[in-house]
Amino acid sequence: MGIDKIFQERRSIRKFKARPVSDQDLEKIIKAASLAPTARNIQPWEFIVVKDKESLKTLAGLASPNGFLLEGAAACVAVFCHDTKYYLEDGCAATTQALLAAAGLGIGSCWVVGDKKDYAETVRGFLNVPAGLKLISLIALGYADESPNPAKRPVNEIMHKERF
Repeated sequence: MGIDKIFQERRSIRKFKARPVSDQDLEKIIKAASLAPTARNIQPWEFIVVKDKESLKTLAGLASPNGFLLEGAAACVAVFCHDTKYYLEDGCAATTQALLAAAGLGIGSCWVVGDKKDYAETVRGFLNVPAGLKLISLIALGYADESPNPAKRPVNEIMHKERF
């Protein structure tokens, strides 16, 4: 799938089919995330892939109220970053590339927020992540069991030339 088509078709998926995502595809998604832009090439990210159904159910409860969709996902990628000056920007760039890579593989995804949420430390502890790393996102992954098509604002309404 071409990049233009990926941008046009990627959607947040909240309902998934009961079909596993292969380890090979998960590695491709993590590889794409690891190629994201990073300030000063620090690459502060660490990725935890969770496929165990009981662990996904626990994560869903911990990341409440938005974590509900993790329970129905085939996998979750938890994106953590070392506490560097630009950890949030770098982690968000990596998360975005993971979402786009998943779409390119025909895998649905949804970004569940993490940074600065009250559950971030609990999720870090549950996943046995060392102190000093910050939860950026939880990415629900699986094969879509819905086809959302929300309206997007047209470019001529959001693009400003020279000044606002």
